[in-house]
Amino acid sequence: MEDPTEQLRKEELLKINTEVQSDDELEERNRLQSKYGKVWNSQELAQDFKVLGFMAPFVVAIRKSDGKKGSLEFQHHPRFYFSWKED
Repeated sequence: MEDPTEQLRKEELLKINTEVQSDDELEERNRLQSKYGKVWNSQELAQDFKVLGFMAPFVVAIRKSDGKKGSLEFQHHPRFYFSWKED
């Protein structure tokens, strides 16, 4: 089965992971927050969202506070989720 999003996802994943500047979680969180706004680690994500599926570097989720469906992006290390967009 062909995935029509594969090339876009590979390009975005490469971009995200090459922008990582530090293994230090606090430094990297601050960098992401200055670029994207709110940032979540894995535990915070589980508190605020019900994850429906992953397809790196994207996550489809429902925000628990209001039931809105949308997506976030994530980087692998350190693992952070960011760039919440409602559908």
